[in-house]
Amino acid sequence: MTDRTAATARAAVVTGADSGIGRATAVRLAEAGVDVGITWHSDQEGAERTAEEVRGHGRRAAVAQMDLSRLPDATRVVDELADRLGRIDILVNNAGTGTATPFLDLKHEDVVRVLDVDLVGPFLCGQLAARRMIQQGEGGRIVNVTSVHEHQPRVGAAPYCAAKGGLGLLTQVMALELAEHGITVNAVAPGEIATPMTGQEDTDVHAESRPGIPLGRPGDAREIAAVIAFLAGSDASYVTGASWVADGGMVRMGPQAGSHLRSDEWRRP
Repeated sequence: MTDRTAATARAAVVTGADSGIGRATAVRLAEAGVDVGITWHSDQEGAERTAEEVRGHGRRAAVAQMDLSRLPDATRVVDELADRLGRIDILVNNAGTGTATPFLDLKHEDVVRVLDVDLVGPFLCGQLAARRMIQQGEGGRIVNVTSVHEHQPRVGAAPYCAAKGGLGLLTQVMALELAEHGITVNAVAPGEIATPMTGQEDTDVHAESRPGIPLGRPGDAREIAAVIAFLAGSDASYVTGASWVADGGMVRMGPQAGSHLRSDEWRRP
């Protein structure tokens, strides 16, 4: 995929871009000269604020609601936003949900909802975006936002872990099958990030203490957006099928440690 002139800018669709990692990613891509399609589930005002920031960087923004628990119809929004922007060069599958319910207490409808939003939805959105990219004939970038729980489990998050693990392996299959079309597919696996989903919107991450994370703090959404933007850009043209963990070292400790260790005793031999 080659860089385009300002008159024919690249276009991205970022799902769940009304706040958190999605908003930070949309803004980071706009800073790089990309027009952005923004989806939201329940926070339209948040999505419009994201759009204002995108436009503040001189790029076009298009906003649409997407509820990935309503499949397959919801994914048509990818085509709608691509039509409004004139093309699609980048898809960031960021929208997600989860549970905090013990395995034995989970209800079928809760499992299905998480799997639809976190796995089946990105699968179908990826199909639609890839077909458009192939038709355009200039390659493309797909970035799936997974989690450290793509790689390691967490108590109380069975459907979330299953979905994120599945999305990680789906990323690898997509990378193999879409490579001949010049489309790269990678995953970004964040650890604990200060976002509304973790109850930490507008948190100064450097003022927070996380003894169980080697870097000692949660991450900022903009730190994840920087990794996504790299994978969506020309500098990552030879990167595909990879999972980029951005977690302050959490996976090296085990994801439970990030939230359960209360002291720095582990740092001492």
